[in-house]
Amino acid sequence: MNKYWFYVILAALFEIYWVAGLKHSESILEWGITIVAITATFFLLPVAAKYLPIGTVYAVFAGLGTAGTVIVEIVVYGEPFQFMKVFLISTLLIGVIGLKMVSNEPAKSERKEVT
Repeated sequence: MNKYWFYVILAALFEIYWVAGLKHSESILEWGITIVAITATFFLLPVAAKYLPIGTVYAVFAGLGTAGTVIVEIVVYGEPFQFMKVFLISTLLIGVIGLKMVSNEPAKSERKEVT
């Protein structure tokens, strides 16, 4: 896997944490970790977007972040399970995976320099 796709996945994981952190943080330490997660997300995503198709990057990032946040809310915080919500999130993930599979990334030598 391209290291920039790893950055997108890592940014999505940080997003899942900080979205939950905004709702559930109570101590200074929890707020500090939430701020670090926000910073990491907004560092990793633009780096990845310099080398990958921006539309696909954002779709993958948003899809993984949304699905992960819903799963964390259900599993960790006891949010009620709703079949329709999980079905719709699954549909979103299928679309994101499909978009990733059909996007044609230019070879490294074909990429334009971003100034």
